[in-house]
Amino acid sequence: MPTRAPYDVLVAGGGLAGLPLALALRQGLGASARIAIADPAFAAPEVHSTDMRASAFAAGARRLFEALGVWERVAGEAQPMLAMEITDSKLGDAARPVFLSFDGEVEPGEPFAHMVPNAVLQDAMTEAARERGIDLLPAGVARFSAGPAGTRITLTDGEEVTASLLCACDGARSKLRALAGIGVVGWSYRQSAIVLTVGHERPHGGKAIEHFLPAGPFAILPLTGNRSSIVWTESTETAKSLLSLPRILLHDELERRFGLEFGAIEILDEPKAFPLGFQMARAFVGERLALVGDAAHTIHPIAGQGINMGLRDVAALAEAVTDAARLGLDIGGEGVLERYQRWRRFDTLTMGVATDGLNRLFGVRSDVVRLVRDVGLGLVERLPTLKSFFIRDAAGIAGAAPRLLRGEAL
Repeated sequence: MPTRAPYDVLVAGGGLAGLPLALALRQGLGASARIAIADPAFAAPEVHSTDMRASAFAAGARRLFEALGVWERVAGEAQPMLAMEITDSKLGDAARPVFLSFDGEVEPGEPFAHMVPNAVLQDAMTEAARERGIDLLPAGVARFSAGPAGTRITLTDGEEVTASLLCACDGARSKLRALAGIGVVGWSYRQSAIVLTVGHERPHGGKAIEHFLPAGPFAILPLTGNRSSIVWTESTETAKSLLSLPRILLHDELERRFGLEFGAIEILDEPKAFPLGFQMARAFVGERLALVGDAAHTIHPIAGQGINMGLRDVAALAEAVTDAARLGLDIGGEGVLERYQRWRRFDTLTMGVATDGLNRLFGVRSDVVRLVRDVGLGLVERLPTLKSFFIRDAAGIAGAAPRLLRGEAL
């Protein structure tokens, strides 16, 4: 039998989707709502993230964190992106002409994105969750069964709890999605992203650079100080071979792609490779269950939208649940979950198709295709209205954006 009072919402997974969702629901549902996050990582006496990556958070995501009172905790570690350049070249090309560039503002004084270390953001949100009375349960979800009155949940430590709504924020290999019998559609790109941090002699000036090379995009993303985060796409086999090289030889391969614009470079951490693929759940909801973030979808990082798509899920689900609660409706009811699913599925599919198409287009090793795509990039470069639309859409603030992405509290 459950030993705790029923929860309104239990979030499975305390990562970069689960934590902001719990904080958004606390804001929307109020201090009296019972909200919990279940994650085995909370078993440690002091929870600190070990994720050494950094992510590009679009303007809509920054507005969300600001509305939730989190941004002020991480602003000192956030590096604004003030410009972006896109090139299309072969690895051996002597020059890499810029075919497309973006100024870094979606509104005057508001950069279109910031780079923030994942661990800094996750630790700040964990601290905020504790302060705001969100229960951090030191276990995962072992199984659950939903019914008209709520969901009975058994945790991996044997404890049983109940909740009106269960949210799966447990990643691309979501256990909750599998337990709910929700299938996925997807494929592997047979590519991996090598992620590492470099230091360089000269300042980057807040500029991000994406070189489209035949093997995949090579992104240089600015961090605070004379540092940049690298997302380096190669075939999975090549990535494995590169990471097996002695550090000096890996440095040489990195420098061939990085170039000398920022002077001499130095690898500052341990490079890691992450396999890339496309995956989308056949449904984003089940009975009293919502899939959020990577549990619902994963896309190619070619446009840097993966984490931002998850935060769009967070904003949409939190708004749907909050609106239902204020009307006295069942927050885990079918109508609430269907509103969330309608809001998010089309946008997710559109972005997934776009990133898949870009990856395939830039992966074609044909001089004719390369000429056509470079002409296309050049046309966009010369159409400021179209460029502005792309920036606002990527920033997550175009169209009927949820309130949190507009910077409005729930």
